[in-house]
Amino acid sequence: MADPRTSRPANRLGRRGFLAALGAGSAVPLLGSSATAVPGSASAAPGSGSRYQVIPGADDLASRNFDDLAGQRVGVITNPTGILRDLRHEVDVMAESDAVNLVGVFGPEHGFRGTAQAGESEDTYVDERTGVTVYDAYGADADAFADMFTEAGVETVVFDIQDVGSRFYTYIWTMYTAMLAAVDTGVRFVVLDRPNPTGGTARGPMMTPEYTSGVGLKEIVQQHGMTVGELARFFDGEFLEDEAGARLPDLHIVQVRRWRRDIPFADSGLPWVPPSPNMPTVDTALVYPGTCLFEGTLWSEGRGTTRPFEYIGAPEVPYDYAAAVADYDLPGVGVREGYFVPTFSKHVDETCGGVQLHVSDPNALDPVELGVAMLVEARRHHPDFEWRVDEWDDRLWIDKLTGSPRVREMVDDGAELGDITAVWTDELADFDQRRQQYLLYRGPGRD
Repeated sequence: MADPRTSRPANRLGRRGFLAALGAGSAVPLLGSSATAVPGSASAAPGSGSRYQVIPGADDLASRNFDDLAGQRVGVITNPTGILRDLRHEVDVMAESDAVNLVGVFGPEHGFRGTAQAGESEDTYVDERTGVTVYDAYGADADAFADMFTEAGVETVVFDIQDVGSRFYTYIWTMYTAMLAAVDTGVRFVVLDRPNPTGGTARGPMMTPEYTSGVGLKEIVQQHGMTVGELARFFDGEFLEDEAGARLPDLHIVQVRRWRRDIPFADSGLPWVPPSPNMPTVDTALVYPGTCLFEGTLWSEGRGTTRPFEYIGAPEVPYDYAAAVADYDLPGVGVREGYFVPTFSKHVDETCGGVQLHVSDPNALDPVELGVAMLVEARRHHPDFEWRVDEWDDRLWIDKLTGSPRVREMVDDGAELGDITAVWTDELADFDQRRQQYLLYRGPGRD
């Protein structure tokens, strides 16, 4: 899980000893870009019995023997989610392929191989499996990315990380910062696209310039409703020229095939690889754009349990809190009174009361509305409810998550849910209209 931070924390993990045990693996044939296996491939992909057979950009590119990367010195920004449908990591496949000149890998928060917890990373090291240098890119600004691209001799940067559709999930800002560096160094930028598990509908308040941070560098809404490929197009068209002085010299999106914006991830035929340690399931991703707001409080957001962001609560929360949230009867989600004991993060080894959320309809769920409703009732039902102060600059963290003080101030004033969600109606409509020209996939959220 991309832990909310405004700057790079001091505690970082070095390379984990168990990486050495990965060793050199034998080649596994790839699945092609159709529902049937290509000659020589495994007979079936994970999830092959599902309703759809969605083909991510990485698989489409691999089925063409990486032809979009031919003749280029390639660097890849990725993490454990950069897999093919046969579950092999694309970097391992590229390293074994004569078709790709792989010169570097750039690991974000949690690291390339995923050995680091929230707010941590893997140090720069040489990967034993591939022999390729893996650069520690967590917290890197545009200048640092540019230096790494230059050191590695990169001509084409490939970005492939599974996003979860929320403004405060930090991987999209890793991509944006790398795009700034690509403008500066003149390198080509390729995005291997993947489905957005929250679908294609934009929701929630807009980030304001005064509250930008590492969990929201630019002005987009809380649930952006775009794939990373669409976001890259949006960033390139809306922000890069103002900030970097030019747009990307060459932006190429390898699109997802057979995906619509209303296809739930569970029906895609794709395996779910946790993009961070506290994003274990698709349901976690579905509620996260709303329940991550509890990062801005002293309540537990369920870290240290098996269902982070689905469990929300704190010690001594009264039993009727869950009933009050359930009474909103919000679509797409069930609310159950729940109790849990976190093993790390907030309220370690304390019994917390609150709720467990159960997603019933991904397309009907509005997680931002849900998260705000839960904040409203938390303030009403718990006399010791408090907002969390950001230790990095002494501002309230909730304001960085929501993009301004408005939500916090209205919750503190006892405003009703509908009054709070109404304040972002116009800015959301404006954002939704601006993003239309950058969208690539059919379905809800596209004109």
